[in-house]
Amino acid sequence: MCMVIFAPIFAICAFATCGGYTGHLRVRVDCADRKQSNLSINVDFGYPFRLQQVHFQAPLCEKNRQETLFLEGDSSLSAQFYLTVGVLALLYSLLATIVYIFYQNKYRENNRGPLVDFIVTVVFSLAWLVSTCSWAKVLSDIKTATDPTQVLLLISACRAQTNRCAVTQEPAWSRLNTSVVFGFVNLTLWAGNIWFVYKETGCYKTGQRYPIRSASGKRANSMRQRLYSESSFDQPAEGDNHQLYRQQSIALSEGSFDPQIYRQGSLNQPLQSLSLPQTHLGPPMAYSQGNPTNSKGPMIIVDKI
Repeated sequence: MCMVIFAPIFAICAFATCGGYTGHLRVRVDCADRKQSNLSINVDFGYPFRLQQVHFQAPLCEKNRQETLFLEGDSSLSAQFYLTVGVLALLYSLLATIVYIFYQNKYRENNRGPLVDFIVTVVFSLAWLVSTCSWAKVLSDIKTATDPTQVLLLISACRAQTNRCAVTQEPAWSRLNTSVVFGFVNLTLWAGNIWFVYKETGCYKTGQRYPIRSASGKRANSMRQRLYSESSFDQPAEGDNHQLYRQQSIALSEGSFDPQIYRQGSLNQPLQSLSLPQTHLGPPMAYSQGNPTNSKGPMIIVDKI
């Protein structure tokens, strides 16, 4: 809403302060011969600032002769570009205001209106950036070309020590300085509006409604679900685990191997601890059933077929 209200106003201020400017510079030349002096030499310039076409007459202070002098520089391209961007921005702002108020349904139909508005806003933001920076640089060149000291150096009579030259009126630059400020204000306004226009497009809404999940995020989520499901099983008591372990040790020493006890013990082990207690076993030896012998190592039963 702020864009609709302030954009036309600041656009008008930008090109009005630049397009209607006229500068006045007045100098006087006092020759040694008072009859040849010229106390009022006017140098007028303005938009579009083709300074090479600005000329004025100055006395030579000899034999009643005069010379025609021209200023230096041509800043018309940057000034006209800045003015054009301001006028186009004003027209588009007025058109957008009419569409927002009276054609809101057609504006949102098929998402074409917000998309076109977004593209145009980006283009105008770049145009304001380029034109304002260029106009600020050119304004500095205009001030240099119309500097009173620089103008007096162009007059041949002012180079002689017997003559006196002075500046009686200097151009006012406040209006052109204000135009540069309004240019940067328009740049800030249009660049800041990009985000609000982008929110109206379908790209922003699609990204908010259907978030994209990466493959790594999916794997991490599945891993968390797996760990949660495994930790939900009941854990056996610590005393039961030690009792089952002693039963397995006794069964191994007596030469009997009960698969049921082994399965029960393996199922009752905690899921979080998968390592067995540290044991020191002797070298394995093989014995037959008919010749049992005490041994410090594990007993391996060999059935002869």
